[in-house]
Amino acid sequence: MRRPAVPVQLLCAAAMGVRREEATAAMLSEKKQHRLFIVTMVLMTIYLLWRMIFTLPWDRSIWNIIFGMLLLSAETITVLTTFELFLQKMQKKNSQLEFPDVPHEFFPHVDVFIATHNEPVDLLYKTVNACTFMDYPDKTKVHIYLCDDGGRREVEELAEQFGIGYLGFPGNKDAKSGNLNNALSKTTSPLIATFDADMIPQHTFLMKTVPYFLLVDYERIDGEWRLRQERKRSTRVKIGLVQTPQSFYNPDLFQFNLYAEQDIPNEQDFFSREVNILRNASNAVSYTGSNTVLARRAMEEIGGFPLNTITEDFETSIRMQQAGFITYATDEVQAAGLTTTTVPSMVKQRVRWARGIIQSLQNTRAIFSRKLPMATRITYLSSFLYWWSFFNRLVFIMAPILFALFDFQLVNTGFVEILIFWLPSYFCYSMSMRYLSSNIRNQRWSQVIDTIFMPYLIWPVVLETLHLREKKFKVTNKSKTAGRQWVKSLAYALPHLLLLGLSVAALLRYVNGKYGIALLYSSIIIFWLIHNMISLCYSLFFMVGRRSYRESERIRANEEVIIHERKSAATYAARSVDVSEHGIAFYVPQPIYLPTEAEVALIVRTARYETNLEASIVYVKKDGDGWRYSAKVRPVQEADKRQWMQIIYDRKHSLPEQMNLWGTAYDDMTRNLQKRMSQPSADKRKTPRILLDCPIELTNGERCTLRSFNYLFFSVTGLNESTEAGTPVAFRTRSMIEVRLRYTGKKTTNGQELLLAIDNMDEIVERGQLNQLLNDLTPSLSAIG
Repeated sequence: MRRPAVPVQLLCAAAMGVRREEATAAMLSEKKQHRLFIVTMVLMTIYLLWRMIFTLPWDRSIWNIIFGMLLLSAETITVLTTFELFLQKMQKKNSQLEFPDVPHEFFPHVDVFIATHNEPVDLLYKTVNACTFMDYPDKTKVHIYLCDDGGRREVEELAEQFGIGYLGFPGNKDAKSGNLNNALSKTTSPLIATFDADMIPQHTFLMKTVPYFLLVDYERIDGEWRLRQERKRSTRVKIGLVQTPQSFYNPDLFQFNLYAEQDIPNEQDFFSREVNILRNASNAVSYTGSNTVLARRAMEEIGGFPLNTITEDFETSIRMQQAGFITYATDEVQAAGLTTTTVPSMVKQRVRWARGIIQSLQNTRAIFSRKLPMATRITYLSSFLYWWSFFNRLVFIMAPILFALFDFQLVNTGFVEILIFWLPSYFCYSMSMRYLSSNIRNQRWSQVIDTIFMPYLIWPVVLETLHLREKKFKVTNKSKTAGRQWVKSLAYALPHLLLLGLSVAALLRYVNGKYGIALLYSSIIIFWLIHNMISLCYSLFFMVGRRSYRESERIRANEEVIIHERKSAATYAARSVDVSEHGIAFYVPQPIYLPTEAEVALIVRTARYETNLEASIVYVKKDGDGWRYSAKVRPVQEADKRQWMQIIYDRKHSLPEQMNLWGTAYDDMTRNLQKRMSQPSADKRKTPRILLDCPIELTNGERCTLRSFNYLFFSVTGLNESTEAGTPVAFRTRSMIEVRLRYTGKKTTNGQELLLAIDNMDEIVERGQLNQLLNDLTPSLSAIG
């Protein structure tokens, strides 16, 4: 009995099991990895040849043959584009430029362009502020400009506030290209750094990028960097641009909507930190529009930023390569910005990228251009084919449905042949993919991402390939408030819901009446259907989304915090846990008294920055052996605001840079279901609750036991519950500190303890007796959150 074969890209972990496939592999040496890549390419080539020669359903109807050829084409394109990455990975070490150590007096002038279209001023503020803090040997050589194609007065005032240049370009003519070309025409520095409005550079940005442009003048001789002789000035080391990775300090929709902020990196990291770096080997690095330094000479030779494309950045890099310049990508993150936060805006963003990249490849004829080496042209062919991977994903989802639900025979083969030709090739392919992606991406997540975007990218790719163009430039929406329009986002899940329904129907029909050996032979189709259903469930979770409660993003930061409580003139030392524009969380080993109705003063200090903040406590909880306090903050002065912005953003973001290798689809599904069914906690305790076990005698003669204390109330057991609310009582500690109390008539939430309000806490604080009170009540401090 003949059975359909399984495409290599879809049989994820069939031989090894879905569970923990990436986590079980040990790291191999570089040479062993290269050998594995070679073996994988040989085995996969044999597999594809077998598929082409022996498995097409020539004896079936024309529709069977057509769908069978589509399936084979999808497999072939997927595998061959991966081969190109394998070859680049094998050349990665030899394609890295050495970072030169150049005397500071040779650093050239740099123009910094911050491009803005309609972004709010408070967003621009952070980027401009960070640019003014960038290190450079002679900061008079750094010229910062706000390039505003809206000609807005408030943006010009922001430039005046920071003492930087303003280049207004009203009318939005030629979109971002027109804006930047206008800036090019009004500036003269030999190097140009470009930033999008939301991309905040680290202070090291220029020092980590500019030296590469001096490789034409310097060479390493006997371990020292020396000026080249004039006759030896290399025309080979002609740098057109240096691209640092795109990075984001807020979770992307894959991390956020799927409750995976601690488990997966940003979806764009795979391209920025892996694929684009690998393209150094073929000099096909893509300019991504921001976090980049460009050579003016290169921009002049290509005639400025190109106009007839909606991805002017990508086309700029191609034209530089055609002009003989090197475009180089580094792997160290030097700036971070905001990623899109709504499903509609993310879909529009990807459609623009797809259409724009195809436009640029057509405009430059990069795949066929004789101005480019063959390796570069192959990379651009791979770039073009990548956008067809979404059509491939549809084919992979529909193939088992067509077989199991509609009796289409797409592949003619037997179970044994599958084990012989597919199993070893897939095993090696899976291992190779694991090492290719450096733990940034795995096959499962690649398929999930492709499945989510698949319904909305197929048609634009077809249209753009046929030169039916999208010409209007669309700025990506990054507003958080729009992220709550979940009903609109859910509408995007209708295609996935349809495919999921077809998959379920196919599975039920296919297993009906099968048992024993028949189920064994059917296991491949069953697995294939279930595997696709898992990706479609991810898509539904993604589209349903998740509500955002945070006003601004929190970034983990362990910095020095000094707390001044004005009423008692007490000072406490703490360490920050995380920081945001409007808040801070800090850790203290012992509970401290910070009045909830009054602001306290904070000093936050790093090696480079120091700021003064006014803070009000909003939440306190037990954290390990100590306590975590969360507070709203406000910088005292403008200088403090600038320093505070740098403390927050002049650092690497705290989101994952690698995948959680122990996570499985089962873990993800379980977590999503649990999170979506649970209600967020409304507990907002503003003072620490300290556990006690302290017997006392009150002034009215009653004896009781203090059970907990939060600076405002004691909870007690053993008192007469009938005592009238408002009745005053008191007790003295062993150090003779008088504590005056008042019955409240209320109980704790568990109903087991009465609450007594503390009437003289301010007096105790002002007399400096608070620490002694705690010592008297808690000989060995224990507490709960």
